[in-house]
Amino acid sequence: MSPRRPRCAPRRAAPRPARGGPDAAAAPAAPAALSRRQALRGAAALGAAGLAAGALGGAAPLWAEARRAYALEPRQVAAGIWMIEGRREYFSAENGGAIVNCALIETDEGVLAVDLGPSLRYGEELRAAALRATGRPVFAALVTHQHPDHFMGAQAFADLPVLALAETQRQIALHGDSYADNMYRLLGDWMRGSEATPPNAVVEPGEVALGGRPFLALALSGHTPADLALLDRRTGTLIAGDLAFLDRAPTTPDADLDAWRRSIEQLAALDAAATLPGHGPIDPEGRALRQTRAYLDWLDGALRDGAERGLSMPELMAAPLPPEFAAMGVQPDEFARSVVHLYPAYERAAMPRADHG
Repeated sequence: MSPRRPRCAPRRAAPRPARGGPDAAAAPAAPAALSRRQALRGAAALGAAGLAAGALGGAAPLWAEARRAYALEPRQVAAGIWMIEGRREYFSAENGGAIVNCALIETDEGVLAVDLGPSLRYGEELRAAALRATGRPVFAALVTHQHPDHFMGAQAFADLPVLALAETQRQIALHGDSYADNMYRLLGDWMRGSEATPPNAVVEPGEVALGGRPFLALALSGHTPADLALLDRRTGTLIAGDLAFLDRAPTTPDADLDAWRRSIEQLAALDAAATLPGHGPIDPEGRALRQTRAYLDWLDGALRDGAERGLSMPELMAAPLPPEFAAMGVQPDEFARSVVHLYPAYERAAMPRADHG
């Protein structure tokens, strides 16, 4: 790996104005951002008032619920590997964005944290959880791709090497502020003080030793322009990032379905002992890769068929999903988002072209 350390933005005392959707690279400012920002900036004053009310026996202030902790619980899934499993849900103020799977890997030099959660608060709690689970501190962190539920917690690790593929680092540097705006809009006070902090070091694909522990790092794509997967050589555990989902519908805001399916083929050829997907339970049977591939195949076919039949977006969204995919977490909403992300390209491809010759 070759270190590349961009300047990190200072922490903000109160949330930024909100923009766009959770996975959008850029979007116009939301009209309600000012009032939301003002309300969250007032939390300090409310806190003082709440303490006074508590001293007088009054009810807990409204902001107290928003300040609750993530309560992360690492679970050992292989020798020297712990997993924190995210909820199979969409971002919300109720779940605080804790929808991502994170891995904690014990090495000779300490703990390697893989994927860092949606906020500064999550990242801070992840560092504490690593120490609690292993008795050893985090010595380095790794981000598998550019989506905010995986990298926004990197701010809590800014004093350590935070590794990613070079293209992931570049994408976060370009679009991180827009991602952060979207997360503030969706998660509110959970995001307090959070800043988009790009990874500060690059991991190269191939055989690598991180903290003395051997891994195979794979530079792939499809879920995003740059997707890192990590095969632990000691246990055969594959940390697949969002190239693999299990029992949770795959997300597609930056997807190239053909590239994604090629990446899944490469991962399947590794014949891993177990797969830790980006979302969903640990998988010792290869279901995550098979299910993700089957869903992408079906999605591609459904979008292509809809375009050839001339269906509108609402008509396509209203179609019933196959039972095996309807049962996934965050359906049918995730399918509807995929229609918005991907269907226009299928419609353009299906349009008859006039001969101007």
